[in-house]
Amino acid sequence: MRKYETMIILKSGLEEEARKTVLEGLLEILKTNGATIADVNEWGSREFAYEINFEKRGYYVVVTYTTDKVEVNAEFERLCEINPNVVRQIIVALPE
Repeated sequence: MRKYETMIILKSGLEEEARKTVLEGLLEILKTNGATIADVNEWGSREFAYEINFEKRGYYVVVTYTTDKVEVNAEFERLCEINPNVVRQIIVALPE
């Protein structure tokens, strides 16, 4: 099993309930594709160094998970790209 860390930046203008719903939906994508979530660390709202898609702030979340399937990451990235509430995401494979 490989261990991955994903940083997700959500729009900072989302209400708390909407943000929780979006985050739960993103985590469900990982779970349904066979990933085991180890940790979810919400960093909160932070200002960007530069504007991204006319946004000046974002809500940062770091998710650590393990999976055997590399396809999980591709599907997760694809669905984040089309989600209007996700500003950016990055997936990093952690050393074993």
